[in-house]
Formats: sequence, C-alpha cells, structure tokens
Amino acid sequence: MARSNGGDRNFDDLTEKFSRKVYGGLKGDIRLAVIWRDLMSVIPEIDSSQPMRVLDVGGGLGQMSIKLAELGHRVTYNDISSNMLAIAKDSALKAGVESFIEWRQCPYQDLDVEELGQFDLILCHAMIEWLDKPEQLIPKLMRHRSPNGFISLTFYNHNALVYRNLIRGNFKMLESEFKADAGSLTPHTPFEPDLIKSWSHTLNLRLIKSSGIRVFHDYVTTVRGGHTSPQAVIETELVHSEIEPFKWLGRYIHFVLAE
Repeated sequence: MARSNGGDRNFDDLTEKFSRKVYGGLKGDIRLAVIWRDLMSVIPEIDSSQPMRVLDVGGGLGQMSIKLAELGHRVTYNDISSNMLAIAKDSALKAGVESFIEWRQCPYQDLDVEELGQFDLILCHAMIEWLDKPEQLIPKLMRHRSPNGFISLTFYNHNALVYRNLIRGNFKMLESEFKADAGSLTPHTPFEPDLIKSWSHTLNLRLIKSSGIRVFHDYVTTVRGGHTSPQAVIETELVHSEIEPFKWLGRYIHFVLAE
C-alpha cells in the first residue's frame, strides 16, 4: 500500500483498479451526476461565462477539472499520485483543455497559499477518508478559500458501512473496529456526517447543501426492473439523494460548505 506524507494514501498502486471499478461504470456516473447537480443548484453561475478560480484537491482522474475547464474556469488540479495525474492530463489533452489547467502533483499539505492565491470553489472528493490526519484537511482548505468561496466535500459514510453489513448479515463485523483490507478501494476511515458538520461549524462554515451519493445502488443484490436501466438508476438516485432518510444512507455524502 503506497503511503506518503505521514500516512496519507497514494493511489499510484491502484490507479487502474480505481479507474475501472469506480469510474468505469455506473458508480462513477452516479457520483458525478449528484455532485454536479448540487453545485449547479448552489452556484448556478458555474455554468455561465463568468470564469471562477477552482482548486481540485485530490483530483483523481480529473473529470471535474476537465468539465470545469471546458466551461472556461481557471482550474488548478492537485493529486499526490503521479499516475492519477498522468491519466487526468491525458484526458484533458484529448478534451483540448490540458493547457488551461495548472497541474500540481504533491501532497495537499504542500500547496502554497501565497503562491496559488485563493479560490472561488474548492473541490475535495473522496479524499478525507484516506488521510492519516483527516481533521487537518478542512482547516487547510479554508486557507485556500476566497471570502465568498465554496468547498465541495465528499466523504465515506459510516451509516452506509453499518447498513451494508446489516444487510449482508455481518453482525460480528459490527462488534469490532472497522479495518479495510489492504489493497481494497474501501476507505479505511468512514465518517459520521455529524462529525464533519461539527468540524465545519467550528470553522464557521455553514452547510449549504447535503446529498447522498449512491443511496440504493450499492445495496442491490438482484438486478431487476428499473435496475436494468442505467439512466433510470441515475435519475432515481438523483431524486432520493436529497430526501431523508435515504440521503443519509448514501455510500458517500456530499457537503457544499460556505461562510
């Protein structure tokens, strides 16, 4: 397992697996659909001709960076993984926006506020659960946020971990401390949504928008009916991602934060 910067996860050894299993199918499509819907509802100008400064921390395969660069926004992409960056850069080249994105391959802690300045929108998706010291992430992101800027954060949901094991009858597993298998794409630190809310509140951040990501897709054991139609799954996920109690069972949770 590749680690660096005090134990933060580096996906250099799992890049191909991540690309195939997360973004090679419906899972990734649902994630992107929910996040983009949320951003559009909170920041409608994201789809206008007014360019924003965007920082994509833990940018992975670069889908969000590329989409935003295509819309004319000034994007800085960051990831600790050189392999992830190489794939993201190649995808950006094919999309014709490689030169419009600033590329930073380093631990997020090494991003220099004085050098980079501040950003109108900071993206940090599915990264906090892989960090050795996750409590340090949001304060660091705050330093990069402009006074009226937004933070888009997703995290692995503890509620989903419990519910999935209940469905599968893994009652004994719930009696001990969770530990992900080495080499697995299952994050090693699931979070209670209330903990992330508490950390945000301490920093005077308001929760502007919250949604669940994959509120039922990952629990399906028998594909039938509407589950046979990817588009129907995405549309139904989008509806229930905003409705309680379903949203809090999402495999991941998406928060949009601002002052």
